[in-house]
Amino acid sequence: MNTPRLTLFIGMIVAAALSRILPHPPNFAPMNAIALFAGAYMADRKIAAITVPLLAMLLSDSVLQVLTGWGFHADMWVIYAVIALITALSFRLAPSVAKNHTTPAIAGFGIVASLLFFVLTNFIPWAIHGMYGMYPRTAEGLFACFVAALPFFQNSLLGDAVYAVILFGGFALAERTIPALRTQKASS
Repeated sequence: MNTPRLTLFIGMIVAAALSRILPHPPNFAPMNAIALFAGAYMADRKIAAITVPLLAMLLSDSVLQVLTGWGFHADMWVIYAVIALITALSFRLAPSVAKNHTTPAIAGFGIVASLLFFVLTNFIPWAIHGMYGMYPRTAEGLFACFVAALPFFQNSLLGDAVYAVILFGGFALAERTIPALRTQKASS
């Protein structure tokens, strides 16, 4: 990635991550979209691609902790692991992004990211400690846990969609309008 592209890329991720401090509905957050964006555009630098969204999450969690006292919690490792997983899965988005066949691919990966986040961030804490005693570790308890989380899932889907449009669309628009951001396409 050339320097202007990298600067814009990181700036967009930092801005999106810091948007978590603005008032928003629960789970309407940029983190899954950031993971998709990083994986798609940095698939050739896998360690950096995974590190960037995790650092963005840590930055926004740190700011939230200082401002509200709600940035860090016992199960945050689950969220960080899921973000890393989503980033790794989104490496498969890179060919679509490179060929400008992005909308269906991003939409599909976005839905998968939302589902993975919903299932894993509810299942793992339930399996480890019953969501702090809120749900018994039974099939009924797991079902109740997922049902209670459905309103948050709606917000996650919407947040993932909005932030994916902002990140992917904003970056594509910037590439089209600012020549220094364009990459050299290999001729076939």
